[in-house]
Amino acid sequence: MSGSDGPEGAPNGPAARMGFTAGQVVLEIGVDEDADSELRTAIEAAVGSAMVGDDFGDVADVVVLWWRDDDGDLVDALVDGQSAITSGGVVWLFTPKAGRNGHVEPSEIGEAARTAGLSSTKSTSAAPEWAGTRLVAPKLGR
Repeated sequence: MSGSDGPEGAPNGPAARMGFTAGQVVLEIGVDEDADSELRTAIEAAVGSAMVGDDFGDVADVVVLWWRDDDGDLVDALVDGQSAITSGGVVWLFTPKAGRNGHVEPSEIGEAARTAGLSSTKSTSAAPEWAGTRLVAPKLGR
C-alpha cells in the first residue's frame, strides 16, 4: 500500500495521522448509528483488528469515545475511559462539529478533561460531521 493519499486505512490516512498504529488495542465507547463509519473502518484498518467494546476485560492502548452534548457527564466518561487504558495510553474524544446536533463546546471539553486529569494535545477534523480531541494523562516524575 502506498503511503500518500491512499485509502482511508493507508499509512497517511486519517487514522494514521491521528496516531493509530498496527497492533494497538482500541476500546470504543459511545458508538451509535451517528458515528462515522468511514472513520471507524479507517481506525480498524490502521490497527489491523476490530475495536473492542465495553465488555473487553483488559486494558487498551487507545480509547475512542463518541460523545454528544446530551450523553450525560463528560467528566465521568473521561475518567472511565482513562481507567481503561495502559500507562501512556490515549483517549480520542469524538464530538459533533459546531452547528451539528449534539455539539460540545471546546471550553466544556477542556474543563472536563482537566477535571478528569487529562490534557488536550491535539484537535482535528476527524470526519465530515465529527471533531476529534486527543487527550492524555500528564507525564509523572518530571
